[in-house]
Amino acid sequence: MSQRNHLIDLARALSVLVVVTFHCLLYRIVVVDGMPQVVPWAPQPHAAWWTASWFVMIIPLFFIAGGFAHALVIDRMRAEGRGYSYYLAARARRLVGPLLLFAGFATVLSTAGAWLVSAPLSVALSTQFAQLLWFVAIYLVVVGIAPLMVSWHDRFGWWPLLVLTLLAAAVDAWSFATSDFTLRYWNLLTVWPMCHQLGIAYHRGWFRRGPVWVPVATLAVAAATIPVLVFGLGYPASSIGLGDIPIANVLPPTVAMIVLAAGQVAALGLLERAGVARTLPPRVERGLGVANALAVTTYLWHIPCIAVAGGALFGLSRMVPGLTGVLLSQPAVVIVTWLLIGAVIPLIGRLEYALIPPLGRTPGRGAIAAYLLLTAGTFLVWRHGTVLHPSEPWSLAGLALLGTGMAWLARATKAEP
Repeated sequence: MSQRNHLIDLARALSVLVVVTFHCLLYRIVVVDGMPQVVPWAPQPHAAWWTASWFVMIIPLFFIAGGFAHALVIDRMRAEGRGYSYYLAARARRLVGPLLLFAGFATVLSTAGAWLVSAPLSVALSTQFAQLLWFVAIYLVVVGIAPLMVSWHDRFGWWPLLVLTLLAAAVDAWSFATSDFTLRYWNLLTVWPMCHQLGIAYHRGWFRRGPVWVPVATLAVAAATIPVLVFGLGYPASSIGLGDIPIANVLPPTVAMIVLAAGQVAALGLLERAGVARTLPPRVERGLGVANALAVTTYLWHIPCIAVAGGALFGLSRMVPGLTGVLLSQPAVVIVTWLLIGAVIPLIGRLEYALIPPLGRTPGRGAIAAYLLLTAGTFLVWRHGTVLHPSEPWSLAGLALLGTGMAWLARATKAEP
């Protein structure tokens, strides 16, 4: 299939839209003695918001869209006779610009804070800010194994789906048996690859072709299974962590995300069968292309945009005290954040694009080793932050691996015969 699937493009763009908007709502700004305080959002009643969380949890859909896109890319590269090194170089080089800019900015800011203000505070803030990289770290793993997973799907069909689901369920059972929810972090390597695998299956025609009862039944079973997991097996009631719900189903992920992903891919199949987004006006298609091209950029920089939007609105509220309630409301933060994203993200995207290394006809074999360093560095930075300080050796190691991986990848991608 060579033609773009607009429904998948819409799914990817919708994923970013929902994630950014939800993060705008996670906290509220309140004024205490003339000073702003950021407090977690704890919506009531719980039952209503727990239920709503399953309808706005969109991360599985992003991995589904990624699986579809990777199957398309891998098929094309194999038809052209391209090898694994070329595939990795072509996919990873696009992340060099975003990672270099993001990690560089965070490193300068957090390191200056550690040496000039407070090392413990800077380390804590840096680690919290770097949490955004969990997605990039897992995405790099998924990209790296995608050719193998496409081959396994073509050879074994539904077996990889079953194995990944059983592994995720085993991790959940281990977590429940030991009362240690952190064990579910192992599911980063089962749940999200499983969602990605559903995207590969979708590209191969599952759910969108064949008997219509398949996606209908899948959607019905998924909708019925989630209440069983929550009320019958003790899974967290919310898909998303909120102010007073620190443990949910998304991070670390549980098998409930696989169930939700199955329902979402089935819904995609039904929408595609109905002709939704089969054709789009050229202007909408171009806008969708730009939004998807800037998806990673938007994701990495939306937290600073939220912070700037909140600070600007607080400053404005001091100038117009009578409008404090309106200006510091969550809808106002959402609107100003998206206006800021619309103004700033394209500019950041241009800088990132200038930092992306060119791709030669035959990237060197070093691309594989560089990719492994890039992945390991991203993982360590995600877990330990970006502070260059004697108290944080793992942060230093992560940044060193990340920088070495990016430099080596830039050299390997330009290799010619």
